[in-house]
Amino acid sequence: MQKTKTPMNPDTERSALNTPTDLEKQSTMKIAAEVNKLVADALALYLKTKNFHWHMSGPHFRDYHLLLDEQATQIYATVDPLAERVRKLGQPTLRSIGHIAKLSRVKDNNEEFVSPYEMLSELLEDNKSMAESMRSAHKVCDDNEDIATASLLETFLDETEKRTWFLFEAARGAGPGGH
Repeated sequence: MQKTKTPMNPDTERSALNTPTDLEKQSTMKIAAEVNKLVADALALYLKTKNFHWHMSGPHFRDYHLLLDEQATQIYATVDPLAERVRKLGQPTLRSIGHIAKLSRVKDNNEEFVSPYEMLSELLEDNKSMAESMRSAHKVCDDNEDIATASLLETFLDETEKRTWFLFEAARGAGPGGH
């Protein structure tokens, strides 16, 4: 018995997600690839920041704990606008933890104990890397005439630089010995 092919419902096909835009498809694909990496980085950095927030210790516990909680909230707040920007460009965004792990450039830290100084220093470097990645993505946006995504990145870049500054200043008060 030969199986007959059932017609596909256009609302269930990938093409149903192609949001209209005046930008070229190749441009939106390049931009989406960069922004999706930023979304993955933001989710990974959010979790790492919360990890350090939960595992903070020492005499500056309260200050560092609150700082990292504030920073994690700010990082998480970038995820939805960036992912929605990808969708506005008619491109798909992240779908799973595996997809995040594949795209993220933020290194995990699974150590049982990390000193406050090491936490602050590691997050400082991660935020500096995030800023560099945002600048790179901004250039792709500029090269492809995507003013809206570039503008969004400018705001998030400024926030990332502020986190870097705060982590730098806080780390200056923590000794390499741990506290």
